[in-house]
Amino acid sequence: MALMSVDDAQAALLAGVAPTETEWLDLAAAGGRTLAADIVALRTQPPADLSAMDGYALGAPVASDVWYAVVGESAAGHGFGRPLGPGEAARIFTGAPVPDGADRVAIQEDAERQGDRVRFADPPPAGSNIRRRGIDFTEGKTGLAAGTRLGFGALGLAAAMNHARLPVRRRPRVALIASGDELVAPGAASLPHQIVASSTVALAQLIHDAGGEAVDLGIAPDDLSALRSHIRGAVTGGADIVVVIGGVSVGDHDHTRPAFAAEGMEPGFWKIAMRPGKPLMHGRLGRVHALGLPGNPVSTLITGLLFLAPLVRAMLGRADVLPDHETAVLTAPLRANDMRRDFLRARLAVEAGRLTVTPVARQDSSLLSMLAQANALIVRREFAPAADAGEEVAVVRV
Repeated sequence: MALMSVDDAQAALLAGVAPTETEWLDLAAAGGRTLAADIVALRTQPPADLSAMDGYALGAPVASDVWYAVVGESAAGHGFGRPLGPGEAARIFTGAPVPDGADRVAIQEDAERQGDRVRFADPPPAGSNIRRRGIDFTEGKTGLAAGTRLGFGALGLAAAMNHARLPVRRRPRVALIASGDELVAPGAASLPHQIVASSTVALAQLIHDAGGEAVDLGIAPDDLSALRSHIRGAVTGGADIVVVIGGVSVGDHDHTRPAFAAEGMEPGFWKIAMRPGKPLMHGRLGRVHALGLPGNPVSTLITGLLFLAPLVRAMLGRADVLPDHETAVLTAPLRANDMRRDFLRARLAVEAGRLTVTPVARQDSSLLSMLAQANALIVRREFAPAADAGEEVAVVRV
């Protein structure tokens, strides 16, 4: 069976992905969620011309070394009450409305004040220190687009636009099933022939970071009937994506593909030209996406980063679905690559103003200690020639 390219597999995975339903949340509960619709401003910001500094609003005409009559003050939240006439000034504070008739604000540090009059050796030019009405946004204009993840900046803008509730996409539910007789849960007593199931909790964090909701369905033994029962429970339990970790290759105890097939999976792809992660599998159980991830923990997490997390983001209607690629300067040579795209665990750093990248010491796909040291993957495309230290390579942050 020919191996599918990473690009083709990602395209097939994401083709025709339908976004999840819309739900409305109070603003305070919407952090980290993804907008399901464009959000328009319900007001203009600022709603009036406001002072950007503490000082004096000046009426015309403005000349150097001329005394102005101070006829009142304008404070934040309070209007001045009347226009300024020629030769008049108003004491003004940051955020206060600029009186009609004033076209500039002189800062208080430049003022010479004597009683009810003030003058300036060098008055500022017209427009100085004034935040004009609508300079941030105007009522009826789109401020946030559908697909925006609501980080702190977007939440602040939504609040400023006077929204108390926001339409967001329902978090995709991702059921996680670890498979294998050798697995035990973290913290459990284990025998020498057993290993701790570490991938589930790590994948759950990856899913959370992508905007999804992970549901841990535990460990399924190396038994076709038992795995089918876990998969069936995930589907009837409302999962949007069912992920089986391990058992996706061709060994006598690899039951993932047969179990999905027995549950009626429409096959998509299997076996990808990548390292690590070759046995990756995808199909559909009706509306539900079925993913079989390789069991080696590093392979699990890299395929999760490159396939599972993008699928979650696509179901949220996000624009930033696939991981961004950057370039960095190698600090060590790399040998030529073969037919499989290689994702080398590596460390990014900034040295002498340049982004540099260094491969970790060992690249075995079972070594979580090496992945934990990494903050990036070096992407070596198919048949890439050898690269020397000092050359630029593509990297993906992890």
